Amino acid sequence: MSGSDNQDDETDGAAEHFRALERLYKRAPINDLFQSELEIVEKGRSRIHFEVDERYYHAAGAVHGTSYFKMLDDAAFYAANSLVSDRFILTTAFNLLFTRPVKHGKVTAEGRWVSGKRRVFVADSRLIDSEGEEIARGTGTFMRSHIPLSSLPGYKNDD
Repeated sequence: MSGSDNQDDETDGAAEHFRALERLYKRAPINDLFQSELEIVEKGRSRIHFEVDERYYHAAGAVHGTSYFKMLDDAAFYAANSLVSDRFILTTAFNLLFTRPVKHGKVTAEGRWVSGKRRVFVADSRLIDSEGEEIARGTGTFMRSHIPLSSLPGYKNDD
């Protein structure tokens, strides 16, 4: 087997892991509550689209911070878990910065791995509104769990 054949096998394995993470996202029960779609997972990156409206409002008529957290955490999580193909990772800490309110429309969450390769990972994310303006950003710390990814509904391509 040549070196390029081995590299193709690794690329194919990584691509299948990314698609498996996308399936895992679709199957997560929490995503029945949010109008969202994980558009892309690639090495160290993710992009998720959300539709927000008055269902997610707080009493003052804008999207509640829990929605911001969900969007930011998901994007950072999938960017980090793209580097871990055997275990589910868990959020251990997350910091948010709200820069402007959003009331409705499409919001894109972009996640990016920052550091860590073994047990602890750091990833950041940002939210962009439909006009291309940043509305929030966050940084999370994630840790390998003991939960095999292959044991989770949706990770395997058995649909």
